[in-house]
Amino acid sequence: MNLHEYQAKELLGKYNVPTQTGVAVSTPEEAVAAYKKIAEESGSKFAVIKAQIHAGGRGKGTMKEVPAQHGVQVVKSEEQVGEVAKNILGNTLVTIQTGEAGKVVNKIYVAKDMYYDGPSERQEFYLSILLDRATKQNVVMYSTEGGMDIEDVAHNTPEKIYKEFVKPGYSLQGFQARNIAFNLGLTGEAQKNMIKFVTNLYNAYVGLDCEMLEINPLFKASDDQILAVDCKMGLDENALIRHKDLAALRDKSEEDPTEVEAGEFNLNYVKLDGNVGCMVNGAGLAMATMDMIKLAGGEPANFLDVGGTANAQTVEAGFRIIMKDPNVKAILINIFGGIVRCDRVAAGVIEAYKNLGNIEIPIIVRLQGTNAPEAKKLIEESGLKVQSAILLSEAADLVQKAVQG
Repeated sequence: MNLHEYQAKELLGKYNVPTQTGVAVSTPEEAVAAYKKIAEESGSKFAVIKAQIHAGGRGKGTMKEVPAQHGVQVVKSEEQVGEVAKNILGNTLVTIQTGEAGKVVNKIYVAKDMYYDGPSERQEFYLSILLDRATKQNVVMYSTEGGMDIEDVAHNTPEKIYKEFVKPGYSLQGFQARNIAFNLGLTGEAQKNMIKFVTNLYNAYVGLDCEMLEINPLFKASDDQILAVDCKMGLDENALIRHKDLAALRDKSEEDPTEVEAGEFNLNYVKLDGNVGCMVNGAGLAMATMDMIKLAGGEPANFLDVGGTANAQTVEAGFRIIMKDPNVKAILINIFGGIVRCDRVAAGVIEAYKNLGNIEIPIIVRLQGTNAPEAKKLIEESGLKVQSAILLSEAADLVQKAVQG
């Protein structure tokens, strides 16, 4: 589950991780009020406005409705704040990560400007924490080359990316925190502050059950303070049972509507770009089904796992979700009856078909396992335009013929 910058910074504050001061707002009027407060507290007329979306590249991204307007803007007056806020809020921000469709901006973050120092007085670093699946350890990745071009640094000068690995169940060790500060070229008070910063940041990563935590830029101010100017945080959804308060931070407007709807029915759904809708029980079988569709010359339109307790309600919900995709030309239902009985799924297919009315899209059903013969008989005697198959390859061929037809 991804969080917005302002949400992530609020959580980091609970772990004593210093962050850039700011206020999240939803209207131009609120933006002006936030600017006044920040200007009064900082003694500077400069502030920065950041669009809040679940995507990176906001600084280089542009507003679709106002191409000259970027997703991150420095402002220095109340009038400018109101104008920038009006151009961003409610409009679509297009970045390298959003694609051409972009994302609608519903909130902006009005923050203290950290770049009032001269270039010689400040430094920008990069730091992130995530799981390295190859070593089965958490890894702290960091670099002296922070900022908007970190992707180019990783590609062109990978030797500038440092790593510290932490074994599961262990904390970030003191010598590792010192290594990070040393490799970033810090000394004196700045070094001490960096050691404290990365130690607390790692504690936040573990304590919040993060999948990924990225600070870019990680900022050293002229007074040697170390702060998170920007923050991207992704939480492990499987761990939210331990964090009921964090589950409330989910912003469904940032997610695919069909994936949100699928989640409400406990369906595992991921939209793809093909034309064959898939409904399967079990992630492994779903992957195998998509492979067979591609081998037969088709393209899967989605990954949809109804789980081991498929019934009429979940099957109908799956149908509705798949059919919302206008690219779908055929639907393949592939159920292996282990825990779930095939005849129960067949009854669900028939009921869903009747409830949804006249379905023009060809439907191919393959049911194997517990009560498979009974299920096949139910479907064949239902009088509906549903084709049944025994072999997975046979089902894939039927789907491809339906699509071509």
